[in-house]
Amino acid sequence: MTKYNKRFFIYQPILFALILIIGIYIGSKLASVSSFNNDMFSIKSYKYNKISDIINYIEQDYVDSVNRKKLTEESIIGMLKELDPHSQYIPAEEFNEVNDQLLGNFEGIGIQFRIEKDTITVINTILGGPSEKSGIKAGDRIVKINDTLFAGIKIKNKDAVKKLKGKRGTKVKVSIFRRGVNELINFNIIRDVIPTYSLDIAYMINDSLGYIKLNKFSATTYDEFIKALKELKQKGMTKLILDLRGNIGGYLQSAIKIADEFLEDKKLIVYTEGNSRPKNFAYATEKGCFEKNELIVLIDEESASASEIIAGAIQDNDRGLI
Repeated sequence: MTKYNKRFFIYQPILFALILIIGIYIGSKLASVSSFNNDMFSIKSYKYNKISDIINYIEQDYVDSVNRKKLTEESIIGMLKELDPHSQYIPAEEFNEVNDQLLGNFEGIGIQFRIEKDTITVINTILGGPSEKSGIKAGDRIVKINDTLFAGIKIKNKDAVKKLKGKRGTKVKVSIFRRGVNELINFNIIRDVIPTYSLDIAYMINDSLGYIKLNKFSATTYDEFIKALKELKQKGMTKLILDLRGNIGGYLQSAIKIADEFLEDKKLIVYTEGNSRPKNFAYATEKGCFEKNELIVLIDEESASASEIIAGAIQDNDRGLI
């Protein structure tokens, strides 16, 4: 046996012992970290499973049988009510109906509405639609549909949509409460195909001042807006009034593209941020059609979401008058 082998043979047990001790130490630390992570996960799981646990208790111990899905959805609706009036839960079965006004034509009476204090409140009538032609106005509250009470009964959006939408040519009777009128007003409305145009009107007020009114921000809004803007510029428009009153919003990207037409390159339009998401910035990127001209934006208490983004971008960049 060589001198080197003898030395290795002597120190081999010591080396193995050191490796064993180091392994035990590292293992204990990893176990500690794992235990800590498991504890944290358990705490987080407890927080997020509280609603599920309560519903489980109700199912097991409540005197009557309950609908678990209904309880869960009502809990979600209650949570979102604590945020703001424009945060709303849309169940999967209602999503396509809600999206109709943003994506294409639909058949109905032609109103935009929201449920306010358990009553269907008309936000806007769609220009040229059956409701506008019949005399329905923004602010009207629909109390009855076909003589059935639809106020004060915790009505849901999907229930209102089902009653008001219908095949072209069919009739629906609505009884509305209008401020300043002492009795209900009845309207017999013939349903029709409702085009989902975003542009209500675009015209020249005088030789230099143009006016454009948008009622929402849908998939086609930007194209409608650009077409109207270019036509008014050809007529001599150098100043624009953009009317967003009553516009409750829609697609964020449509609003960003329209704001881009008014702002110089690299000007901030909007940024989005969440508790668990980094900031996402949207800047003006292209040469806009109306970057240097005078601009006025009209808004009111019904202007929300995408409308507020445009108004905010114009105001923050000192680009026009709000």
